[in-house]
Amino acid sequence: MTPDAATWRGRSVLVTGHTGFKGSWLALWLQQLGARVHGYALPPEGHGIHEAARVAAHLASDTHADLRDAAALGRAMRSAQPEVVFHLAAQPLVRRAYAEPVDTVTTNVVGTMHVLEAVRATPSVRAVMVVTTDKVYADDGRGRALRETDALGGHDPYASSKACAELLTASWRDAFLRAAGVGVATARAGNVIGGGDHALDRLLPDFLRALDARQPLTIRAPDAVRPWQHVLEPLAGYLRLARRLLDGDAEAARAWNFGPDADDARPVRWIVERLRAAAPEVDVRVAAATDALHETLTLRLDASAARERLGCMPRWRLDTALDRTLDWHRAWRRGDDMRAGSIAQIDAWSAARPAPAVGAAPRVSVVERIEYP
Repeated sequence: MTPDAATWRGRSVLVTGHTGFKGSWLALWLQQLGARVHGYALPPEGHGIHEAARVAAHLASDTHADLRDAAALGRAMRSAQPEVVFHLAAQPLVRRAYAEPVDTVTTNVVGTMHVLEAVRATPSVRAVMVVTTDKVYADDGRGRALRETDALGGHDPYASSKACAELLTASWRDAFLRAAGVGVATARAGNVIGGGDHALDRLLPDFLRALDARQPLTIRAPDAVRPWQHVLEPLAGYLRLARRLLDGDAEAARAWNFGPDADDARPVRWIVERLRAAAPEVDVRVAAATDALHETLTLRLDASAARERLGCMPRWRLDTALDRTLDWHRAWRRGDDMRAGSIAQIDAWSAARPAPAVGAAPRVSVVERIEYP
């Protein structure tokens, strides 16, 4: 499953959302593989991995513009002349979508259409990966692991916008892009964690901010279950899938789940307990149920298709993923060279063997303390 440098060396690749958490890690990985990486996104917010790992300094081009600006996006696509497009740009936060539903829908749906239309006008493109979310599925309340054939839905504006993006992508693939020889796939990944995520309203960034500020952390739903995985796991799957699309594999042009093994779908309280083993000084409190915003209680993904057909076997189980996230944060706080440190984590993941099957080995808790002067 390790991405092959020979596939990417010298290849022109456009990454939308390259200033975000996942997009920055993907751009960095592609840079290390030798690709000519072009970025299109809003300017970075905060001080996450994009700035820490100096991703922008190693881009072939760096366009800061809105997905909803079709003209700007078209110019960036024509200038880059990419063979592969990874579309990650989005409004990705559930609760922000409640506050900004129109912006969320126009960004995630109309923005995706603009990407696909720009692809249609750029003959160099051979493969497109549209990244959506595990939240595209209709919540039937049964808590079972969802497969790619399950019904799409979306109670909240974010989930529904991403489900619409899935439908729109399938339509453009069937109506226009397949006949033009462009392979188009969508990726539905579980909750990703890793170093350099500074987004608001996400569990690990919120925990680390509380630790750094020596303030309490308030969590909303301790019993909510999510399929947690290190960010490098689905990104490796995206790179693997893009290679299949480049090779002309028509069966790869479809929707794919990318998620962890079944027992790494854990409740929020489990994650918090493991984090507090490393940083017990963080006072964790549970918020009173004062709002009526709906969020799915249990989300599980069946990623067996990616395992069986793409060879996407997890390498870092959840405990290791938490360790690596904390390692990155410690190094960042020390002022280490975080480009080198992030690349070292990519190399460590690449060198790791597939993780043991569920139940084959005992779990190891996160126990190393986080200590700051």
